[in-house]
Amino acid sequence: MRTLYIIAYDITDLRRLAQVRYFLKGYSIGGQKSVYECFLKKEELKFIISKLKRLINPFEDRVHIFSIDGRSEIITLGIAVKPQYPDYFYLG
Repeated sequence: MRTLYIIAYDITDLRRLAQVRYFLKGYSIGGQKSVYECFLKKEELKFIISKLKRLINPFEDRVHIFSIDGRSEIITLGIAVKPQYPDYFYLG
């Protein structure tokens, strides 16, 4: 079973930033700048955590991972657009 996670980061070094961004894009279904939405299995989450620990500098960088109920109501503000088919996501 997959769970929706929000992964947000603040990376101080441009090289590490690029590495973290590239890595997380492979698991995300969407996001913006330094925040990604990821539907993950427990094994995937464990792998992501272990990989991020190797990519970041724990004294300079921050990564936050939040578990979200994927069945929650979608609320959009401003120019945001609700997903056309919110019940289905393609994970490639």
